[in-house]
Amino acid sequence: MLLEVGRITKSHGVLGDVLVALVTDRSERLDPGSVLDTDRGPLTVMRSSKHNDRWIVTFDAIAGRDAADTWRGVVLRAEAIEDPDALFVHQLVGSRVIDAIGVDRGLVEAVQANPASDLLVMESGALVPLRFIVDGPTDGVIRIDAPDGLFEL
Repeated sequence: MLLEVGRITKSHGVLGDVLVALVTDRSERLDPGSVLDTDRGPLTVMRSSKHNDRWIVTFDAIAGRDAADTWRGVVLRAEAIEDPDALFVHQLVGSRVIDAIGVDRGLVEAVQANPASDLLVMESGALVPLRFIVDGPTDGVIRIDAPDGLFEL
Protein backbone atom coordinates (compact mmCIF):
# COMPACT_ATOMS: atom_id res chain seq x y z
CA MET A 1 0.00 0.00 0.00
CA LEU A 2 1.45 3.36 -1.02
CA LEU A 3 0.88 6.32 1.27
CA GLU A 4 1.12 10.00 0.42
CA VAL A 5 4.27 11.32 2.10
CA GLY A 6 4.63 14.73 0.46
CA ARG A 7 4.19 16.98 -2.53
CA ILE A 8 6.53 18.91 -4.80
CA THR A 9 5.56 22.55 -4.30
CA LYS A 10 7.83 24.36 -6.78
CA SER A 11 11.26 24.51 -8.36
CA HIS A 12 14.23 25.91 -6.45
CA GLY A 13 17.19 27.41 -8.28
CA VAL A 14 18.33 26.64 -11.82
CA LEU A 15 19.79 23.14 -11.45
CA GLY A 16 16.51 21.23 -11.07
CA ASP A 17 16.11 21.15 -7.31
CA VAL A 18 12.54 21.27 -6.01
CA LEU A 19 10.87 22.23 -2.76
CA VAL A 20 9.00 19.38 -1.09
CA ALA A 21 6.35 19.73 1.61
CA LEU A 22 6.21 16.54 3.67
CA VAL A 23 2.92 15.40 5.16
CA THR A 24 4.75 13.04 7.49
CA ASP A 25 7.13 13.59 10.39
CA ARG A 26 9.35 10.81 9.00
CA SER A 27 12.06 12.90 7.33
CA GLU A 28 13.99 9.73 6.43
CA ARG A 29 11.60 9.58 3.46
CA LEU A 30 14.00 12.10 1.87
CA ASP A 31 17.28 10.37 2.73
CA PRO A 32 19.63 9.92 -0.26
CA GLY A 33 18.75 6.73 -2.11
CA SER A 34 15.09 6.76 -1.06
CA VAL A 35 12.71 6.03 -3.91
CA LEU A 36 9.36 7.82 -3.99
CA ASP A 37 6.57 6.88 -6.35
CA THR A 38 4.59 9.42 -8.39
CA ASP A 39 1.93 9.25 -11.09
CA ARG A 40 4.78 10.07 -13.50
CA GLY A 41 7.10 7.29 -12.34
CA PRO A 42 9.59 6.75 -9.52
CA LEU A 43 11.99 9.42 -8.28
CA THR A 44 15.20 8.65 -6.40
CA VAL A 45 16.43 11.19 -3.84
CA MET A 46 20.00 12.26 -4.59
CA ARG A 47 20.24 14.78 -1.72
CA SER A 48 17.97 16.83 0.51
CA SER A 49 18.20 19.53 3.14
CA LYS A 50 15.72 21.18 5.47
CA HIS A 51 14.62 24.66 4.36
CA ASN A 52 12.20 26.38 6.78
CA ASP A 53 9.05 24.23 6.82
CA ARG A 54 9.95 22.37 3.60
CA TRP A 55 12.86 20.47 2.05
CA ILE A 56 15.11 21.27 -0.89
CA VAL A 57 15.44 18.00 -2.80
CA THR A 58 17.50 16.86 -5.77
CA PHE A 59 15.87 13.94 -7.60
CA ASP A 60 17.65 11.79 -10.17
CA ALA A 61 15.04 12.33 -12.91
CA ILE A 62 14.70 16.12 -12.66
CA ALA A 63 17.41 18.15 -14.40
CA GLY A 64 17.13 21.91 -14.85
CA ARG A 65 14.64 24.53 -13.80
CA ASP A 66 12.31 24.03 -16.77
CA ALA A 67 11.97 20.33 -15.95
CA ALA A 68 11.53 21.09 -12.25
CA ASP A 69 8.70 23.51 -13.04
CA THR A 70 6.74 20.69 -14.70
CA TRP A 71 6.79 18.67 -11.45
CA ARG A 72 4.94 21.33 -9.41
CA GLY A 73 2.07 19.78 -7.45
CA VAL A 74 3.13 16.15 -8.00
CA VAL A 75 2.26 13.90 -5.06
CA LEU A 76 5.03 11.73 -3.60
CA ARG A 77 4.15 8.28 -2.26
CA ALA A 78 5.98 5.47 -0.48
CA GLU A 79 5.34 2.16 1.24
CA ALA A 80 4.24 2.28 4.87
CA ILE A 81 7.03 2.15 7.44
CA GLU A 82 6.77 -0.65 9.98
CA ASP A 83 7.00 0.93 13.45
CA PRO A 84 5.10 -0.81 16.24
CA ASP A 85 5.33 2.26 18.49
CA ALA A 86 3.78 4.69 15.99
CA LEU A 87 0.21 5.46 14.98
CA PHE A 88 -0.28 6.03 11.28
CA VAL A 89 -3.32 7.68 9.71
CA HIS A 90 -3.92 4.79 7.32
CA GLN A 91 -4.24 2.45 10.32
CA LEU A 92 -6.72 4.70 12.12
CA VAL A 93 -9.16 5.65 9.35
CA GLY A 94 -11.96 3.10 9.11
CA SER A 95 -11.29 1.72 12.60
CA ARG A 96 -14.12 1.25 15.08
CA VAL A 97 -13.82 3.20 18.35
CA ILE A 98 -14.83 1.56 21.63
CA ASP A 99 -14.83 3.56 24.88
CA ALA A 100 -13.69 2.43 28.35
CA ILE A 101 -17.11 0.99 29.28
CA GLY A 102 -17.48 -0.89 25.98
CA VAL A 103 -19.75 1.51 24.09
CA ASP A 104 -19.21 1.46 20.32
CA ARG A 105 -18.66 5.10 19.31
CA GLY A 106 -18.58 4.45 15.56
CA LEU A 107 -15.99 4.64 12.79
CA VAL A 108 -13.09 7.00 12.27
CA GLU A 109 -13.58 8.99 9.03
CA ALA A 110 -10.34 10.99 9.10
CA VAL A 111 -7.53 12.29 11.26
CA GLN A 112 -7.34 16.06 11.65
CA ALA A 113 -4.09 17.81 12.51
CA ASN A 114 -4.29 19.93 15.66
CA PRO A 115 -1.42 21.60 17.56
CA ALA A 116 -2.38 20.18 20.97
CA SER A 117 -3.21 16.64 19.81
CA ASP A 118 -4.28 15.29 16.44
CA LEU A 119 -7.97 14.40 16.39
CA LEU A 120 -9.93 11.36 15.28
CA VAL A 121 -12.84 12.66 13.20
CA MET A 122 -15.74 10.32 13.90
CA GLU A 123 -18.59 9.60 11.48
CA SER A 124 -20.90 11.22 14.08
CA GLY A 125 -18.90 14.47 13.84
CA ALA A 126 -17.31 14.00 17.25
CA LEU A 127 -13.61 14.82 17.58
CA VAL A 128 -11.46 12.57 19.77
CA PRO A 129 -7.89 13.62 20.68
CA LEU A 130 -5.37 10.88 19.92
CA ARG A 131 -4.06 11.14 23.48
CA PHE A 132 -7.24 9.35 24.62
CA ILE A 133 -6.28 6.18 22.72
CA VAL A 134 -5.29 3.45 25.17
CA ASP A 135 -5.05 0.49 22.79
CA GLY A 136 -5.02 -0.24 19.11
CA PRO A 137 -5.64 -0.16 16.40
CA THR A 138 -5.94 -3.91 16.71
CA ASP A 139 -8.04 -5.81 14.17
CA GLY A 140 -9.72 -2.55 13.18
CA VAL A 141 -10.61 -1.54 16.75
CA ILE A 142 -9.32 1.42 18.75
CA ARG A 143 -9.97 1.56 22.49
CA ILE A 144 -10.19 4.97 24.13
CA ASP A 145 -10.55 6.37 27.63
CA ALA A 146 -12.37 9.65 27.03
CA PRO A 147 -13.74 12.10 29.62
CA ASP A 148 -17.47 12.28 30.30
CA GLY A 149 -19.33 14.47 27.85
CA LEU A 150 -16.95 14.11 24.94
CA PHE A 151 -19.60 12.49 22.74
CA GLU A 152 -22.48 14.75 23.76
CA LEU A 153 -23.20 17.14 20.89
